[in-house]
Amino acid sequence: MTDPGGGIPDDLPDLPPSDEPTPMAEPFHVIVTDFLTEADVERPILGDIARIHLAGAVSEDDLAGPLPTADALIVYHDVPMLTEASLSRLKHCKGIVRAGVGYNNIDVDEAQRRGIPVCNVPDYGAEEVADHAIMMLLAVIRRLLPSHEAIRKGGWDVPVVYGVPRLRGRTLGLVGCGRIGSATALRAKAFGLDVVFYDPHVAPGFEKALGVRRASTPEALFEQSDYVSVHCYLDEASHHLVNADRLARMRSGGVLINTARGPIVDQEALIEALDSGHLAGAGLDVVEREPLDDDRLRSHPRVVLTPHVAFYSVEGFLEMRRKSAEEVRRLLLGQPPRCPVNEAARRLCPA
Repeated sequence: MTDPGGGIPDDLPDLPPSDEPTPMAEPFHVIVTDFLTEADVERPILGDIARIHLAGAVSEDDLAGPLPTADALIVYHDVPMLTEASLSRLKHCKGIVRAGVGYNNIDVDEAQRRGIPVCNVPDYGAEEVADHAIMMLLAVIRRLLPSHEAIRKGGWDVPVVYGVPRLRGRTLGLVGCGRIGSATALRAKAFGLDVVFYDPHVAPGFEKALGVRRASTPEALFEQSDYVSVHCYLDEASHHLVNADRLARMRSGGVLINTARGPIVDQEALIEALDSGHLAGAGLDVVEREPLDDDRLRSHPRVVLTPHVAFYSVEGFLEMRRKSAEEVRRLLLGQPPRCPVNEAARRLCPA
């Protein structure tokens, strides 16, 4: 029975042993740099060892005050870049977790120089992005939006779809065949598409396991493809990987889909290919500069646009948040991270 004066009861049961260190008397300080306005998902995972601060930043300057106290960061995308200016303020940071796949808004090299582990969450939204890519491909090819708009304006005109090709038997080229590319390939095969991919990071023989074909170069991929869907990571090697030369190699009347990162596609080259008629259309969830600032794309009659939302579902977003918080917990407790990005994080993993 508990002492009404607030003392410790003398009949508490023995607690089972824990495989985690006893929480510190002084809790860790975890900063969510941006985007989140509540921590309902993160608090049950971190609350016994850490205080969570929602910085709500939209620029690096907004983070100048709280960063020196941070033991870990969860980073979203509202802050354009965490540069040396921010990373130099981290005095005892045990790790940075990018809540998402891409980590282009973190200076990973500078974090490495400072010995700060960086991790990401690469596996939360593969189904959603693959679904979105196929949706955009179908919407462009089947002329969904022109049909919809024609009816809204009072018409009921069959000719709006004249010239639409049969999907089955056409070739879909995938730039990248990791988690999302593989999920897209499986969906495309169900529609009867012939699937070919280019990805130098995928082990030989993977194409046999998936039942698709492999192209040896980007040029070979584009030359074979009626449609191309982009599913690779953005880095120096993939910046403008989809350029004027490669678009010109696509079969006439082709369609480009991009649900990866905007700068992988040379936007000027894409507009030229659309305006010339070489491409029949494009489906873009991402653009080179976001928010979209190019009215040529915004108003193009053969472009379908969504505002960088391919990743989202209720379940996927909760999964991303949960996995981000769990990764932070591992870093704070000195456990091996699940998804290391830089060498400082990989060093924490068993050999």
